[in-house]
Amino acid sequence: MTNRVLWFIVGLLSIIGGTFALANPIAATLAATAIAAWMFIIVGVLQIIGGFRQGGVGAKIWTVLLGLLGIFVGVSILQHPLAGMVALTTVVAVTFLVAGLFKVVLSFSLEERRFFWVFLLSGVVSVGLAVMIFSNFPQSAAVMLGILLGIDLISNGVVIVALGLSTPDQAAEGTA
Repeated sequence: MTNRVLWFIVGLLSIIGGTFALANPIAATLAATAIAAWMFIIVGVLQIIGGFRQGGVGAKIWTVLLGLLGIFVGVSILQHPLAGMVALTTVVAVTFLVAGLFKVVLSFSLEERRFFWVFLLSGVVSVGLAVMIFSNFPQSAAVMLGILLGIDLISNGVVIVALGLSTPDQAAEGTA
């Protein structure tokens, strides 16, 4: 199988996964919440392992404590997935708001450049998304992460398919 075909298949799978996520955003939100919880747990365990390898006592203690905190957060989200969805949606909304405001402010420092409108529009869209999430909160928590996951999977899938279509076929060039 050539790289082109592999990229194309991966991109297509991402688009299909994104479509399923958009078709059932509640299930996708629960899946995204569970994945986030497991990532907190895995990173926490790895931090604890790394903490015991630290040289200084202070660094060792703080690294292990942060690892334990990560494990606690992950287990808490797994035990209370609805509360985890609300918390993660709040973090996403605040991130959109803060990033959007920064992009709007940054855009005005670029007024003389070609990309002023791109930055301004991106910032306004991010702020608008945050306002949409907060205006229907906490009901939006049930679907927002799933919708964002679906959009991201479709967007990445399109880019990966385009990459696959634009990548030279190495088998045709004689290199494998």
